[in-house]
Amino acid sequence: MARQGISVAFFDAAGTLFDVKGSVADLYLRHAEKYGVKQVPEARAAISAAFHRAFSEAPPPVFAARDPGEIKRCERLWWFDIVHSVFYRVGMFEGFDQYFDEVFDAFGGSGYWSLYPETISVLKRLKDQRIEIGIISNFDSRLFAILRGLGLTDLVDTVTIASLAQAAKPSPKIFEAALEKHAADPLEAVHVGDSLRDDVAGAAAAGLHAVHVNRAVGRSLVAQSVTGHSIRSLEELIGVIQTL
Repeated sequence: MARQGISVAFFDAAGTLFDVKGSVADLYLRHAEKYGVKQVPEARAAISAAFHRAFSEAPPPVFAARDPGEIKRCERLWWFDIVHSVFYRVGMFEGFDQYFDEVFDAFGGSGYWSLYPETISVLKRLKDQRIEIGIISNFDSRLFAILRGLGLTDLVDTVTIASLAQAAKPSPKIFEAALEKHAADPLEAVHVGDSLRDDVAGAAAAGLHAVHVNRAVGRSLVAQSVTGHSIRSLEELIGVIQTL
């Protein structure tokens, strides 16, 4: 049973609770094929590299807009710039605007995403321990439909995204906004995510307990690069919370 000190567990979304089916490059290529872009290893590698570069260079998804419809328009333009940058680097093609609309809408449903095997069971166990569950993500407002499609809505108490919170991880402001929804102090909360910068450093700066989930690297290696707790699967989170 978790100690009384932890009342809420926050999670990053993509890369922590669920992930892309396959790879972004494969899915981009699948849609681009009808526009004449060939699905070859060289194209896949080039798109993958260009996407990671464009995504890392993009400004935080925080906008001056307040109206929900305007926020969605800004989110769409934010992603348009990223995807345009990808194909500007690897080769633009006729019909890109239509292509982007198709890709943007496709990633907004649950079809291109899959839950990690342990996600549902871990969230249910936390709920059984009367720990509230929140999501803190830099994902855009399409996240709400994805959560519904993946069957997570009933297990999550709050969702805090950058464009609505007017702050993006690793800014402490987005963590503070999420905490306010639960009327919780930072030390009563733990945040779990796969990004050392956005999730671990961001949560720690806001005073929350931080847990890094890294499914690709052994804990002995991860422990050398982060301060705090490191896990390879969400299954290990239950044991970590018991020590907080």
